[in-house]
Amino acid sequence: MPTDPAVADTALVIEGGAMRGSHSAGLVVALIEAGIRLPWVAGISSGATNASNYVTQDVWRAHASFTTFAQEPEFGGWRTFVRGKGIFNSQFIYQESGLPDNVLPFDWQTYLDSPTEWRIGAFDAGTGETVYWGRKDIHTLQDLVLRVQASASMPVLMPPVKLDGHLYVDGALGTSGGIALDAAHADGYEKFLVILTQQRSYVKTPEGKDWFFKTYYRRYPAVAEALRTRYERYNKTREELFELEKAGKAYVFAPEVEPVSNGERRLPVLEAMYRIGYDQAQRELPAIREFLGLA
Repeated sequence: MPTDPAVADTALVIEGGAMRGSHSAGLVVALIEAGIRLPWVAGISSGATNASNYVTQDVWRAHASFTTFAQEPEFGGWRTFVRGKGIFNSQFIYQESGLPDNVLPFDWQTYLDSPTEWRIGAFDAGTGETVYWGRKDIHTLQDLVLRVQASASMPVLMPPVKLDGHLYVDGALGTSGGIALDAAHADGYEKFLVILTQQRSYVKTPEGKDWFFKTYYRRYPAVAEALRTRYERYNKTREELFELEKAGKAYVFAPEVEPVSNGERRLPVLEAMYRIGYDQAQRELPAIREFLGLA
């Protein structure tokens, strides 16, 4: 499934937001169905899941990942949280469900065959550095799922992931605030299709829990500091993105309605948000095609 040479200059950037990714999945599916293949995609947190499904062009998995999958008994909740597995049971979600014959099998062979380059962003709890992994770091399915898990390990609510002697938490704490525009810039892209999980009017405010984070992460002060200041980096990235949009260098796909909460699990609500995202995507596809030079 070669990428379309007509869009070889455009990066696809997908924001995270846990179950708010149900809206984003609507555009991911619409792009796949429309045969729009971009050469490069990056995702952080749940955006990494949407990105991985785009790489494999898996319509069924793209939809199920943010709808029916949340109904699995081992998906998470307070029961798994008190057992140390996280409010979202990350071991099940990332390490187990994607295996062959499990509930959300990942098409590893199609991933290997795909020409699409991609980046997964995470935050190094020890050094405070933002890390973006790519194909050169991924040789097995386990390599892949551990990095997606690391990218999505929400502070406090989910356990961090240890990889190669480093401890990683949610990539949303990194330099971009959770929207991997910096990774696309670093790889030489100057044109961007960006999927946001918050409305255009949204402005992130401080968490207001500095004392708690400082105490909870006393062994990892870089995490506490990143949590304290994340809103600044997030808002700055969005401002840059909207400026790029004004200059004709970005197309921004953002929810037209208030998104679901990041912890939403009710299937009717998730299905409705997915459908809202998909219908919006269908309305915007002509404009997206024009932006990509496919009109």
